[in-house]
Amino acid sequence: MSDLRICPLTADNVVAANMLSLKPGQEAFVAPVSHSIAEAYVNPDTMWPRVVEVDGEVAGFIMASFNEEADDENYRATILRMNVDADHQRQGIGAFAVNSVLDEARVRGFEKVSAMWEEGELGPTKFFEAMGFEIVGETQYGEVIGERRL
Repeated sequence: MSDLRICPLTADNVVAANMLSLKPGQEAFVAPVSHSIAEAYVNPDTMWPRVVEVDGEVAGFIMASFNEEADDENYRATILRMNVDADHQRQGIGAFAVNSVLDEARVRGFEKVSAMWEEGELGPTKFFEAMGFEIVGETQYGEVIGERRL
């Protein structure tokens, strides 16, 4: 088994995170990591950008938001973005990243985590359902809202 680690996004790994590749057809479901970096920079108190390293190499990115004061409860503990490099997909990296967010949410005292994603044939619906998320609604932009109780 490879050594998986969740690490903060830093100047040392940001370029590798921004270079993560996608499989054909996934572009519609994954925002560029650079968008997440900008959002994290603007909202450093609530954003939780992390990379997943496999044997020291950046193989995934996940960004969550933790804001217990958010007006909308779906945005209090939320997975906003996730990207696993095309060559590393289906190796447990996405599950490791999501479980890392769930662990962080538990430590912070949250009772549930939400996730938002685009629905579609190549989208992540089956993945999130396999991770225990139940579809509970839709955002104003038409994205799926999934929820996982802790």
